[in-house]
Amino acid sequence: MDRRSKYSINVIKESFLDLLVDNDFNSITITKICEKADVNRTTFYKYFIDIYDLLEKVQLDFINELKGTPKKEKYTVSSFADELLEVFIKNQKLVKILFETNNNIFFLEGVLDVAYNKCKEVWTLQNSSLNEQDIEDASVFIFNGALGIINAWVRNDFDRDYHEIAQIIESLSYYGIKPFIEKK
Repeated sequence: MDRRSKYSINVIKESFLDLLVDNDFNSITITKICEKADVNRTTFYKYFIDIYDLLEKVQLDFINELKGTPKKEKYTVSSFADELLEVFIKNQKLVKILFETNNNIFFLEGVLDVAYNKCKEVWTLQNSSLNEQDIEDASVFIFNGALGIINAWVRNDFDRDYHEIAQIIESLSYYGIKPFIEKK
């Protein structure tokens, strides 16, 4: 892909995200995106089928970036969460929009899929007697709690350092709520 195409795609995506900050998804039109991006409709349709395709591609870019985060050989919950949350920080505008869209199942499934696959890999290495159901039960419990913590963090405008959020997720994942609320 040449530089001009990459630029056009990026400016369309950024313009779309900028519009999503102040507008409901259903009120955004291709015309508005093209005006903001300073491109014509032909350029838009060269890269995207419609506004839903644009949203899906923006989400896929983010999910693919998350998939590329596991860079270490050995992980703790905290170090894994740290890497994922660093990607969240780099994409704050998108993350905020996606978390505020209540019915954005595709995005959340993608995030959970990345985390599930990494945990399955690590947990299976640590304990070969774990079966698929054990892994699924543990991951459902941990990920739903972690997603709630991350959701609150995002809705509070990333008000705390992401390392702190990763530590909280690790502490609650390993030790549960009791030591966490009794530590003070």
